[in-house]
Amino acid sequence: MPRLMDSRKRILITGGAGFLGSHLTDRLLAEGHEVLCLDNLFTGSKRNIDHLHGNPRFEFLRHDVTFPLYVEVDEIYNLACPASPIHYQYDPVQTTKTSVHGAINMLGLAKRLKCKILQASTSEVYGDPSVHPQTEDYWGNVNPIGPRSCYDEGKRCAETLFFDYHRQMGLAIKVARIFNTYGPRMHPADGRVVSNFIIQALRCEPITLYGDGSQTRSFCYVDDLIDGLVRLMNTDDTVTGPINIGNPREMTIRELAERAVAMSGSSSSIVYKPLPTDDPKQRQPDITRARTTLGWVPKVTLEEGMQRTIDYFRQLEAA
Repeated sequence: MPRLMDSRKRILITGGAGFLGSHLTDRLLAEGHEVLCLDNLFTGSKRNIDHLHGNPRFEFLRHDVTFPLYVEVDEIYNLACPASPIHYQYDPVQTTKTSVHGAINMLGLAKRLKCKILQASTSEVYGDPSVHPQTEDYWGNVNPIGPRSCYDEGKRCAETLFFDYHRQMGLAIKVARIFNTYGPRMHPADGRVVSNFIIQALRCEPITLYGDGSQTRSFCYVDDLIDGLVRLMNTDDTVTGPINIGNPREMTIRELAERAVAMSGSSSSIVYKPLPTDDPKQRQPDITRARTTLGWVPKVTLEEGMQRTIDYFRQLEAA
């Protein structure tokens, strides 16, 4: 059973050594909580949490969420899953298992402990959307047998499991649909456009643009995203989500590439390659629900966030 002590909680973060998980770990430790960081280090990195090993309220456990876990915690953030196409398509069967078996195992743990659990879902549940911007009541346009479906459908199934556990067993759940997020600690080889463009620009290599660059995304800085997740977890049990967490400022991929070149002081040119299968043409969150329910809006401008991210990768390249 959860411990009844002070306001300090023992919080489990699956995928805690990853890009988002490590930033969430920092935030929760700064608030005075204990954090059990769980990661199998497939895409997570010990480098992201090295600075925490002297902290007595931090604990790291190497474990794969597709296997059962027996620990005592007060809350669970389920973030474990490779989130970039290069990584989730490397072993698509394992990606689906991570989303589905991982959700089953973490929901089972939350049920036993009678604790709140948050699922890091994704804007990919909307697929290549025919509704723009995307609201939480849109059911999506996903190809169930395409090369991206191991991630898209895995996350959709995880949402199904969360809501069925809530309806059938009264479990306190939170579901966040995360839109494109960027910032320090992104995996340099994860193939996502922000890290790709910045690294190519810093190396003065050609910027690789897929399609004609007119497809759009909305980019949220990691600190804003983490604030949204924490706010969602801290709502009362009547708030389940799903809630979109992302920055509604929409821009073309070509515009992002040009910005990365300019802000890096790079001489890189842009080269064009064919658009991958099922790549969404548009992606923009409607954050009305986050604004009204959580009092959340993103605060970090793209210019601020890009500069911090460029500085991070510049230091990484120099190391």
